[in-house]
Amino acid sequence: MKINILENFNAQIQNLAADKSISHRFAIFSLLTNSTNRAKNYLLAEDTLNTLEIIKNLGAKVERKEDEVKIIPPLNISSPNCVLECGNSGTAMRLMIGFLSALEGFFVLSGDQYLNNRPMKRICEPLKKIGAKIYGREYANLAPLCIEGAKLEAFDYMSEISSAQVKTAMILAAFNAKQTCYFKERELSRNHSENMLKAMQAPLKVSQDGLSLEIQPLKEALKPLDIIIPNDPSSAFYFVLATILLPHSKICIKNILLNPTRIEAYKVLEKMGAKITYKFYENSFESIGEIYAQSSELKAVEVSERISWLIDEAPALAIAFSQAKGTSILRNAKELRVKESDRIRSVVENLKKCGIDAQELEDGFKITGGVPQSAKIQSFADHRIAMSFAILGLICGIEIDDEECIQTSFPNFKDILKNLGVKIDY
Repeated sequence: MKINILENFNAQIQNLAADKSISHRFAIFSLLTNSTNRAKNYLLAEDTLNTLEIIKNLGAKVERKEDEVKIIPPLNISSPNCVLECGNSGTAMRLMIGFLSALEGFFVLSGDQYLNNRPMKRICEPLKKIGAKIYGREYANLAPLCIEGAKLEAFDYMSEISSAQVKTAMILAAFNAKQTCYFKERELSRNHSENMLKAMQAPLKVSQDGLSLEIQPLKEALKPLDIIIPNDPSSAFYFVLATILLPHSKICIKNILLNPTRIEAYKVLEKMGAKITYKFYENSFESIGEIYAQSSELKAVEVSERISWLIDEAPALAIAFSQAKGTSILRNAKELRVKESDRIRSVVENLKKCGIDAQELEDGFKITGGVPQSAKIQSFADHRIAMSFAILGLICGIEIDDEECIQTSFPNFKDILKNLGVKIDY
């Protein structure tokens, strides 16, 4: 795929990609209810469609009609006669490990060649310590994973990793533990699970700073969900970045999730000099609103805090660093090494191909702004690498291999680019 240079644009976007994190959780949390769950604007991408297929194989009835997904949970979840395929989604696999580990039955979770090489020890190890029976390669660090459901002991767990996936997996396990469980983390990770579960009237208490949770075993089914899923701020970020980098450009993006733990990357852009404003309004479980941005000159920045709040946007932030005046640094982001690709290496190798001075750090990267050159880059089968460099291509023209990986999270990404006036060659 070849992305050609674009001079400028002035746009309003309503139909973006629905939020992936909330879409996954809607599907999985519906299994905690005993009635019909409804969601409008569910993300119809490969990752989230795989999650729907998983819950169908666990006995749920799933109906899709126009822009609505309806889920009727099974009375009882029993062992499926097939492997539960997670595709490329770490969220689906990690959340399902927590959910299934405390259920009666035998389950096998697997994914594509990339997901099956991503670490699962961070979930499996604490669960095994409280009685979970999980088997897999490298002592259940790598999928495929076999889970023999077991009644779990209570836990009081301090997570050294700030991860919403770890937190949610432990919450789901705690709902079927023998007694009250406690979870703590050192830095607040994204809190969609807590927000959604509280709306479902789950027996979950959250400390004022959000770092400590008290989870009671479920004694009755949770209140079913009936929600409109907002658009994904991680997906919107690419188009806000494009607006900032291209001269004489403006954009308004509507119906965006504005949870503070999801817009940290935008705050980094603001520190760099980006002109971004927000219009907030609320719904029943999250803060939603609009984002406005316009062309801006960027200056270098150093980022080392709240990394878990911007980890998905880090490759796109690297593109912003490459067009800022001075040298920018991202640190404390070693988690990027174990995403769909080693995103630190993927970013640096591709920026160098474009003539940008970029350096790998053990836990991040160091990038000096410069004039990019047209190049052919590798996506490493990583959707966020592909989309990030597509935005750089608007400035210099870029050819991207294996762009089909974009389908995992953002099926209409290329369509939106075309609507902005971008010429894409194949």
